[in-house]
Amino acid sequence: MELKTIVLSNKKESSLERKHPWVFSGAINRIISDTGEAPFNGELVEVVDIRNNFLALGYFSDGTIAVRVISFQKTEINQEFWNTKIQTAYTVRENLNLTNNPTTNIYRLMHGEGDGIPGLIIDFYNGTAIIQAHAIGVYNALDEISLALQHVYGEKLIAIYNKSAESIAKQTNETVENGYIYQNGEPSIVGLEHGNEFNLDWINGQKTGFFLDQRENRQLIADYSKGKKVLNTFCYSGGFSVYALKAGAAAVHSVDSSQKAIDLTDANIKLNKLKKHKSFASDTLDYLKDNTIDYDVIILDPPAYAKSKKAQHNAIQGYKRLNLMALKQIKPGGILFTFSCSQAIHRKMFYDTLTAAAIESGRSIRVLHHLSQPADHPVNIYHPEGEYLKGLVLYVE
Repeated sequence: MELKTIVLSNKKESSLERKHPWVFSGAINRIISDTGEAPFNGELVEVVDIRNNFLALGYFSDGTIAVRVISFQKTEINQEFWNTKIQTAYTVRENLNLTNNPTTNIYRLMHGEGDGIPGLIIDFYNGTAIIQAHAIGVYNALDEISLALQHVYGEKLIAIYNKSAESIAKQTNETVENGYIYQNGEPSIVGLEHGNEFNLDWINGQKTGFFLDQRENRQLIADYSKGKKVLNTFCYSGGFSVYALKAGAAAVHSVDSSQKAIDLTDANIKLNKLKKHKSFASDTLDYLKDNTIDYDVIILDPPAYAKSKKAQHNAIQGYKRLNLMALKQIKPGGILFTFSCSQAIHRKMFYDTLTAAAIESGRSIRVLHHLSQPADHPVNIYHPEGEYLKGLVLYVE
């Protein structure tokens, strides 16, 4: 059967010619269909320019992003296609020394647009692949993706868990189930990251169960923690806390408003047989407001303050307030690790917000590091929107 064809309006093809993987609904001139029906949500379609020149293949959506491109070549989207996509992503991680690393066995295998499949996230947790499909077309291809994972990993793959229910339900208003779609043994619920052990809960945890994108930034915190008093706010699973304590921190305090997060942090501290730690189930702003401890190192890693451009102003005010409180309190000679994972807050905007907070604090501040997401969360050079995590390490006099 012929694919339905999305015809772009005149001069709307330039972004696809630059290999940007999105087609916005406003760029569409018309839809050609043998049946006369519009494409259904998640249907594979062909995209052409106004002169009928082929541009791309992708999955249709009835949202603002009308097509998410999975190929800029005219090819069959079959099992071989998926095998190649997964194998290519695996090879990248192999080159990053992640696939056979004795001290790290948890990493991201597929990172959406960064690996050429918008809407597909796959994290590999010590033998278990966790899939999150954020696009209906990707969700409909789960069988092929599962077979591709088995093809690439072979006996190293113990299980595949599909955790797409929440994102798919938002797009379809249909109830779908999370669950295992492949098992060949009992999955391990403990993973290694730079030799540190972490409990993994892909069933009940946030996202796929663990935030892999801070791996290299967690490693960096170790360089600044020996003999220091460290405050880790928005701690979730306590990743930064574990690294700081392993590096010889004098004391680490972990703060999160969620008691479930505090329980997870405490479990990871116990798993690594660490001491000199206290945890607090508290709102970070309340904790900072009441704090009397002169911390040497403070970590600010809040959830996304802005999910869209409409929320930018409020997010900027939130980041400024949070960082100003930390800058006023931190000990002279202290180190502030501060992050934003809001895609709608670009790097310069975050930097300018911190500059405003620094000016108001009245303190002398040096930028020591510009931080980002790790290499297994790659940014497609044609899709700069994929750079979502940004951070700074500041020296505060």
